[in-house]
Amino acid sequence: MPNSEFILIVDDNPTNLSVLSQALKSAGFAVRVAEDGESAIELVQHKPPVLILLDVQMPGIDGFETCQKLKADPITQSIPIIFMTALADTENKVKGLSLGAVDYIPKPFEQAEVIARVQMHLQLKQLTDDLEQRVIERTAALKQAQVQLVQQEKLSMLGQLVAGVAHEMNNPISCIVSNLPPAQEYVTDLSKILQLCQQHYEQLPEVIQDAIAQTDLEFLLEDLPKLLNSMQVSAQRIEDISVSLRNFARTDTSAKVKFDVHEGLDSTLLILRHRLKGFGARPEIQILKQYAALLKVECYPGQLNQVFMNILANAVDALEDVWQQKKRADDSLIIKISTEMSSPKDLTIRIADNGIGMTDEVRQRMFDSLFTTKAVGKGTGLGLAIAHQIIVEKHGGAIKVNSTLNQGTEFVIILPL
Repeated sequence: MPNSEFILIVDDNPTNLSVLSQALKSAGFAVRVAEDGESAIELVQHKPPVLILLDVQMPGIDGFETCQKLKADPITQSIPIIFMTALADTENKVKGLSLGAVDYIPKPFEQAEVIARVQMHLQLKQLTDDLEQRVIERTAALKQAQVQLVQQEKLSMLGQLVAGVAHEMNNPISCIVSNLPPAQEYVTDLSKILQLCQQHYEQLPEVIQDAIAQTDLEFLLEDLPKLLNSMQVSAQRIEDISVSLRNFARTDTSAKVKFDVHEGLDSTLLILRHRLKGFGARPEIQILKQYAALLKVECYPGQLNQVFMNILANAVDALEDVWQQKKRADDSLIIKISTEMSSPKDLTIRIADNGIGMTDEVRQRMFDSLFTTKAVGKGTGLGLAIAHQIIVEKHGGAIKVNSTLNQGTEFVIILPL
């Protein structure tokens, strides 16, 4: 038995205390004694023993009441209690066991029997503690497995959806982009012909002269190339969106790859663009970027993008909440994203909003699995738990949060290169 652990003997009979103490000490146990229930309870609350030998018949509060008080206290309720009594009738035994005692030792007692029973119950207590610890560890492992499964399912579904959209966009975009250059050449040739027609207007057949007269040909020849250029710029924009979608939904391999976090942030912002626009009286959410020159980080890009998506989507929710609740006189809604090389081996990403903020209680629990402050149906309580797991466990980084109620929240992500 470790030096800090001891057995408490509670008995109003000095002879019993002496005999039991000597017997247990000779068997290698550390022992403390108390002569009544009140002093026993006071001693136990100050320093809990590993086991209590408790006499039933004592002055003041008897053994039954002492046991009842100890079992009612969460701090002492798990301590094994063995009653010592000359009352060997069934009624008293049942009463003691129903109050939480683990065993009875009849008086007069045999020292060998007492030692054997004490050893047996200490072993049972150790086995019980070990089992409880294993249950706690297994429960934690199952919870972690649940979070991982949800994470994998979300990544899979989101990746399939975004990749599918990007794939469907790819063919018509490619068609438009590839056909615009020859279309511009054809228009240039037609423009030359029409300009010649303008120069020789009086020599043309009357029907063609009438058609030119009814059409502002000069404006048409000037504006048509501009229209084609605008179409080319828009087609290029759609192509860039398609590339961003594919980058966001890229499938992670079993090994980490070099990745530009700015690319991931910009792809995520592109997908959230519809939520950033002004809606009704609510103004547009402004995105302020302060990107530093960064080295590429070895990571799982798809999982990292999922973290960005969750944090940025939560920032939009917080800004919408502060707008609806009018908690701030300033109407500006801002998300600020900054990056820096915090050390030669680490980079830091900060995502801050001037939204509703958090209480200290929420901030302390925000990475707990299944914890959410959102209404039923609007949050699962797994988003930030998964984000924490991705950054800390998958990438060996750190994720922290700074928040003040009604002022805003900042997430700080530190990633090793």
